[in-house]
Amino acid sequence: MRCPRCDSTENRVVDTRTSRGGRAVRRRRECLSCQSRFTTYEYVEERPIQVLKRAGSSEEFDRVKLLRAIGTACAKRPVSMAQVEAIADEIEDALSKEAGLEVPSQLIGELVMLRLKPLDRVAYVRFASVYRDFQDEDEFQEFVREMKERGERELQQLHQSELPLW
Repeated sequence: MRCPRCDSTENRVVDTRTSRGGRAVRRRRECLSCQSRFTTYEYVEERPIQVLKRAGSSEEFDRVKLLRAIGTACAKRPVSMAQVEAIADEIEDALSKEAGLEVPSQLIGELVMLRLKPLDRVAYVRFASVYRDFQDEDEFQEFVREMKERGERELQQLHQSELPLW
């Protein structure tokens, strides 16, 4: 590894840590010629995942695009950037473990919704409103009504399964 300051290849590793949930190795290095310190990262070279779009075209998976979509849904909500990045990490990991390297965009959308729903219901509805591409207000209202009904049913089931508190 060449020093970014003096271009020397003589350096030593000062510290090594995992990063990005164990998907990368971060190394702090010290140049033996000029004593400057710099950081390097090691990643496994992965074959890119192709996302099959609804219109039939395909494009390479874009983590930044995924982060932006999740972040937009979570804007001004009590969801931290670390939580948004954790969702993106989980989805990227799940996609990279798929047998095929072509994944329909619908699967990505469903994975995001699956992770947003328990985290923040408003962010879930925001994401769904874009992802599901509602054509009019009635479709959107129907979605929200169904979501409320499912939530009420789940709450009733929870109350029925609880033991009396006396």
